[in-house]
Amino acid sequence: MAHLYVAVLVAIVIALLAVAIHRTYLVKTKVDYLVAGRSLPALVLVLTLLTSWIGAGSLFAGAENAYLNGFAALWQPAGGWLGLLLIYFIAPRARKFAQFTLPDLLEARYNQAARVLGTIAILFAFTAITSYQFRGGGDVLHLIFPQTVSSNLGTYIIAAFVIVTTAMAGMSSVAYMDVAIGTLVTVICIIAVPMLYAKAGGWTGLHAALPPQYFEVFGNYRLGPHHAVEPASMGFVRAMEFFVPTLLLMLGNQVMYQKFFSARSEKDARISVVGWTLGTLVLETLIVAIAVFGRALYPAGEVARAPREIIPYTARHALPALMGALLLGAVFAKVISTASNYLFSPATNLVNDIFVRYLAPEASNQRVLIVSRLAVVLLGCWALYQAIYAQSILAKMLYAYTIYSAALTPVVLAAFYSKRVTAWGAVAAISAGTVVTLAWDSAHIKAMMHLPPFLAQRDAIFPALFASLGAMIVVSALTPKPASAQLAQFAD
Repeated sequence: MAHLYVAVLVAIVIALLAVAIHRTYLVKTKVDYLVAGRSLPALVLVLTLLTSWIGAGSLFAGAENAYLNGFAALWQPAGGWLGLLLIYFIAPRARKFAQFTLPDLLEARYNQAARVLGTIAILFAFTAITSYQFRGGGDVLHLIFPQTVSSNLGTYIIAAFVIVTTAMAGMSSVAYMDVAIGTLVTVICIIAVPMLYAKAGGWTGLHAALPPQYFEVFGNYRLGPHHAVEPASMGFVRAMEFFVPTLLLMLGNQVMYQKFFSARSEKDARISVVGWTLGTLVLETLIVAIAVFGRALYPAGEVARAPREIIPYTARHALPALMGALLLGAVFAKVISTASNYLFSPATNLVNDIFVRYLAPEASNQRVLIVSRLAVVLLGCWALYQAIYAQSILAKMLYAYTIYSAALTPVVLAAFYSKRVTAWGAVAAISAGTVVTLAWDSAHIKAMMHLPPFLAQRDAIFPALFASLGAMIVVSALTPKPASAQLAQFAD
């Protein structure tokens, strides 16, 4: 059976390398590398958006959430679903703007300070997201080769592969790799879910194997310090701590805006959101279901100590050999795809928003391509460093989502929908959201503030978001209104 798993992984790796090598020969200019020549049709956009959104955050952090809280874990992807309904109206505006990165938008609507601070926030958030993709991929390789590949060694292997393939062809490579991966993952999950449902004994078997709280709207179980399931309350506030960061990340996600900037037309951008919405609803629900079914089948043992691994563990032990190999291979490919997207995105920031904007505005296409590939390598190494020291993928995910959601999403939405938010209001919002998120996650700073326990135990999302919005509103009220020329680019 081990040979089957190896064969599937080798086939996936060869296919992804072939796509990357082929697309590399088509990359000639900065536009080709950063936004795929602005040539992506709606179908390619659907699959690359779906694949970049659903990665280790869903397959490991979301699965860990489902293992601990049951179907209440759907609050996490539900934030993205609401965000997608709103994005339908944003997509054509983004394509009309047609730049390279989100900080391009921030400077056009606000000022250079907003661009630089936005770049810094993106680097923190996206390298963190890339890091737990590396960790998730390392876990998959360890499950397949438990005697020869440790989780850390697997993380190094995944990181090396992602860095090389992403550096080769940029957005063109990322987008067309996503087409194959998105199709594979969706088909395999649709087939696997009914098989696991039957193995778990259907609805009756699930109710017999799982606590009743796993079927409640907010759930109320978690893993205790000794890895035993014990009562605890998820509650409405905790559910919102999953829902709100996902919603805000979706609305302000630079990866998404870069895909819209890469679209062939405004019409393709809008159509792609419809397909993306349907695909995300189906696939996120299937992922949570697989994790809950896995919890019913494997309530204790090795996976209870590392619940983030429930989906690959279930694929390895609960499905027929071929099906299990395909699902595990799909998880492996999905992690690679999302890592490529979130590694490539901040690399474009370093190149477009720092190197070209301030250091070498007249750089040739060849020089920009060289620097772009070097940026991918450097950021990949930084993400790898974070991955080695990340213990909880779920905690790392919430940190990354929060810093992005609080610092950037409010000012991005204001760029499209507010005529009163000023440049310095945006700068204050980005600064406040970033600083509060970083400070809130520091135990030392929390101790200095003498916060009451019920507040100190909360995640950073609401304090950081309130600080960001408050700063944006107050500073905008105290500074002159934006010039009409700045607003004109974002009008309907």
